[in-house]
Amino acid sequence: MQQIRRVRESDVDTVVELVHELAEYEKAPQECHLEAGQLRAALFAESPALFGHVAEVDGEVVGFALWFLNFSTWRGVHGIYLEDLYMRPSRRGAGLGKALLAELARECVRRGYARLEWWVLDWNPATEFYTSLGAVPMDEWTVYRLTEGPLRELGAQCLTQESGCSDP
Repeated sequence: MQQIRRVRESDVDTVVELVHELAEYEKAPQECHLEAGQLRAALFAESPALFGHVAEVDGEVVGFALWFLNFSTWRGVHGIYLEDLYMRPSRRGAGLGKALLAELARECVRRGYARLEWWVLDWNPATEFYTSLGAVPMDEWTVYRLTEGPLRELGAQCLTQESGCSDP
C-alpha cells in the first residue's frame, strides 16, 4: 500500500538518512550536516517553522518533502517553499513524487496560499517532470546565498553601535 502523510517523529531517522542520500545524489555529501536531533527539533517544536510529508510504501518511508512558509508581498499571502523533495531511486516512476507535490499543492489551495516554489539544479533530470506538471522555471532570477564566514562577517557589522542596527 502507498500513502502520502505528514511526517511523524518516528520517521525522523529515516528522513535524515534520505536527506543524506539526496546530498550524495546532488554531489555534495560533504555539505550535509543534518542530524536527527536538529530535524526533530525543527519539525516538532511548539511552534514549528518546518513541515514535512513522507511517501510510504508497505509501511516503509521511501521519500519525503520538507517545506516551510514563505510570503509574497505582491500577492499579500503566504506560499509554500519546498526545501527538499527526494524519492529513493528504486521507488521513482511510481507516482510518489507527483503525489507529494500534489499534497503540497492541496495544502496551498486549502489554506489560500498563492504559490508552491522550489529550486532545482540545472542538471537534474526531474526538470522535465516539473514542467510536465505546469511548473515554470524562474530563469530570470539569480539565487544569492550567504553562509559561514561571509554570513558571520555581515552579521558582525550589525553588532557595532554606529551601524544603527537594533538590539537582538
